[in-house]
Amino acid sequence: MKETTHRFVETNGIRMHIAESGKGPLIILCHGFPELSYSWRHQIGVLGEAGFHCVAPDQRGYGQTEQPGPIGSYHILNLVGDIVGLVKALGEKEAVIVGHDWGASIAWHCALLRPDLFSAVVALSVPFLPRLEGSLPPTEVMKKMSGEQVFYQLYFQEPGRAEADLEADVRKTMRRTLYSLSGDSPPERRWRFMLDKSEKTLHSSSTPEALPAWLKEEDVDYFTEEFQRTGFRGGLNWYRNIDRNWELTSFLDGAKIRLPALFVAGEVDPVVTMYRKAYDTLQRNVLHLKGKTLIPGVGHWVNQERPDEVNQLILEFLKSL
Repeated sequence: MKETTHRFVETNGIRMHIAESGKGPLIILCHGFPELSYSWRHQIGVLGEAGFHCVAPDQRGYGQTEQPGPIGSYHILNLVGDIVGLVKALGEKEAVIVGHDWGASIAWHCALLRPDLFSAVVALSVPFLPRLEGSLPPTEVMKKMSGEQVFYQLYFQEPGRAEADLEADVRKTMRRTLYSLSGDSPPERRWRFMLDKSEKTLHSSSTPEALPAWLKEEDVDYFTEEFQRTGFRGGLNWYRNIDRNWELTSFLDGAKIRLPALFVAGEVDPVVTMYRKAYDTLQRNVLHLKGKTLIPGVGHWVNQERPDEVNQLILEFLKSL
């Protein structure tokens, strides 16, 4: 397997940390919440060995990449702009974009906004979600949907609230989050996207008696040390721009993905449950969908839980282009 190296680049006004491996056509791997470039540790070297220049950034607000102060700095156009600037900083003219969780949303928007720069898209866990039409901003729709409960993305909206919960014991947060959204947690202990009004965000997850086989203590150590240093504010600010993103993208009403695309997720991923309609109708909005796979027994962290299967699916897709 190719060695992974690390360096910093300047992109879109911020200093970004990247992990990279290999030479050849550029592939960019975008992580989700609460994750880091480290989440792609099983993909970077494999894709580098297969003849690609594989690059995984700590995205804006995460890890060793800069964490701008204003909440408004984390809107979707800046997040896409960071990746566009990364391609240019690497001296490349095009790239395949791969994303997981929030990174999948960035990948889909890269495909929408710069199809001249991105030649194909791979999304893990989060299917393409067409822009919400109508006059109500997304958080208002969430409130109506939640009824007497609280949707987790609404809980994240108040600055400082979720930070206090997640940062009180970062190791506990990471162990519970990585376990409860995985396929190894039984249904009754699996993460819930709805909270009772009296609950805090960690009440929707469970503490594992032992780590799943795919997750090592050294992995938890890495995530814990990084988030102890940075806190969770940067990643939470992505959620605090949901309404702003909707306001900025009215021009995307009805837009469809026209690049070659692959979608992969775990069969028991709670996010797939949450966005099941978008998954079932994916072909309507992703016009050149080459594959749509749910891996049995796998939860949200599909590229970490089943790296060999995910790597094979990505490589087969890349060879088909």
